[in-house]
Amino acid sequence: MVDYDRVKELKAFDDTKAGVKGLVDAGIVHIPEIFVTPAITENEFSAQNLDLCSDVNIQIPIIDLEDINKDNFRRRRIVDEVGEACETWGFFQVVNHGVPQRVMDEMIRGVRRFNEQPNEIKMGFYSRDHMKKVFFNSNFDIYQSKVANWRDTLACLMAPNPPSGDELPEACREELLQYSEHVKRLGYRIFELVAEALGLEPNHLLDMECAKGHFILSHYYPPCPEPDRTIGITKHTDPDFFTILLQDHIRGLQIYHQNQWIDIHPLLSNDKFKSAEHRVLAKHIGPRISVACFFTTQLQPFDKLYGPIKELLSDENPPLYKETTVRNYVSYYNSNGLGARPSLLHFRL
Repeated sequence: MVDYDRVKELKAFDDTKAGVKGLVDAGIVHIPEIFVTPAITENEFSAQNLDLCSDVNIQIPIIDLEDINKDNFRRRRIVDEVGEACETWGFFQVVNHGVPQRVMDEMIRGVRRFNEQPNEIKMGFYSRDHMKKVFFNSNFDIYQSKVANWRDTLACLMAPNPPSGDELPEACREELLQYSEHVKRLGYRIFELVAEALGLEPNHLLDMECAKGHFILSHYYPPCPEPDRTIGITKHTDPDFFTILLQDHIRGLQIYHQNQWIDIHPLLSNDKFKSAEHRVLAKHIGPRISVACFFTTQLQPFDKLYGPIKELLSDENPPLYKETTVRNYVSYYNSNGLGARPSLLHFRL
């Protein structure tokens, strides 16, 4: 490999404020060196362009919320399914969740509109100030991570103190506001189910203010000329209470389960519930679009401490982690970049 000044190349890319899409629009045939993932092996990416799970016998947990309040038996069954999925996978898919298909489709179209509008409009939102309520950039951790990922992102803080309407991009303003309200309601319901699965009262996590804030990250993955040399998002776990993810019809999301990567087709428990390690592959086709709603208060000046839930602790189950604020946890996470040693281990007792 030819020697090159990585920092200089990163800054040159960042200064364009055009993101990865700008590279594609320029007609590149080979990806820049800053995007080349050195650890790629044939085994690591063997399922890169497959449409099937790496093991057809593995069934992704699917939770059906239909008739959840029909009777106690039906709700208890759903709670048990959520608990099993959280313990064994740290991930599940939800159907009959109450978010209209129209709202989800419009959200995906809005993200596409934002990314495909003239670059001079997008540049007005480009920033590396992660404390802003609305910003657009490519790779939040571009100067911390070992390799850049093939994606651009629009980030919008939607609760508890959302931006004013004119602060949101016109291209997807109404879609963001509408989707945010629906996904908040779904998030509240999932917090209740997770609490019950832990043996707590339904409102326990809500009373802890776990649902007080949410942050929407809309990812745009342009088609990649060399998808076998880079990745959409490096493997990682999310630094929030849990994430609700909406993705379009183009596959790419994978969850690490039982020592293998599983393709996913179109989340405070003292280690009782897993945090799913996941990644997104780069693709020849695209763009691929996904919308991740992070339930977190990371952008709020809250001093509330979070740690293992005391009601779950005992002499036989002592705390494994020390308490910290959400902001401190996310700050540590961001300082390391994606793909680094899991941040949770930094707070282990």
